[in-house]
Amino acid sequence: MNCNEEFVVKAIGKISLEYPQLNQLRLRDLLYEALYNYDILPQEKALVASDIEERMYIFLASKRIEGASPKTLYNYSLIISKFSSMVCKPISTVNVMDVRMFLATMAQGRKQSTLNAILSCLKSFFGWLEGEEYIPRNPTKKLKQIKLPIRLRSSLNVEELERLRDCCKTVRERALIEFIFSTGCRVGEVYNVNIQDLNFNDNSLKVVGKGDKQREVFFSPKAKLYIQKYLATRTDSTPALFVTSKLPHSRLGIRSIEREINKIAARLQIDKSVYPHLLRHTMATLGLASGAKLTTIQKLLGHSDPATTQIYAEASMDDIKQEYKQYFIQ
Repeated sequence: MNCNEEFVVKAIGKISLEYPQLNQLRLRDLLYEALYNYDILPQEKALVASDIEERMYIFLASKRIEGASPKTLYNYSLIISKFSSMVCKPISTVNVMDVRMFLATMAQGRKQSTLNAILSCLKSFFGWLEGEEYIPRNPTKKLKQIKLPIRLRSSLNVEELERLRDCCKTVRERALIEFIFSTGCRVGEVYNVNIQDLNFNDNSLKVVGKGDKQREVFFSPKAKLYIQKYLATRTDSTPALFVTSKLPHSRLGIRSIEREINKIAARLQIDKSVYPHLLRHTMATLGLASGAKLTTIQKLLGHSDPATTQIYAEASMDDIKQEYKQYFIQ
């Protein structure tokens, strides 16, 4: 990356922070046209203690142009800024021991999965720096992800699901339970759904999931019934499918959706932690037990890797016990 290209990326990054709706590709073309007959030269600096944060802004601008989500950019910024504050040296001199020491410090009180996410962020950052020739070598290349133990996730069975439904006290609660379970949507996807997104003719809607990927999901006739009952009680003009019960009836937030599910589950009184993602997992598990294909569940859940779906939709212990008694006891 030459100085002109570096300036364009930096400029787009800075301007986009002030004007998020700006057409970044068009701005890039205009900047290149304006600089066509010019060569930008870097300012000479004597003792640079650390340029990690400066490189981070260029990296974030590049990722923003590539279409990274605001949440992903925020996480990148958080981790790299922390790394910059702990490793005060020019980025070209950062070595594998610096990264290991940073990970060791970050490991205190954190889960192994969190450490893997931190390492993934650093690998992406330094891999990009190496590709753009800011650094001679990638210090994270030899570092491996922590191998995590595979845990079977316990879903609700049919009886527990019915009891959870019976624990709903309001039509909004029931509509929320039915919608999350029948669509298998992530809580963030539920948060973004608007009323106009729903196609009541074929009980479907399009949602945008991880990686900004759009997919079509479906809801059951039972979910349709309770959603329509819930919408009939609404007197507000908020476009969101689920809104707060109190004025001014704004969009129901992610944390509020989680609290609603927790509140319903508290009435159920079972020895399981019930939360929105468990309903998504229950949808996959019960679907597989009823004969749905793994590829169908993968598409509905929006998984790019079939292995992820396999973890969500493991065979239930009841099925395993039944087949063991049927085929293995002689």
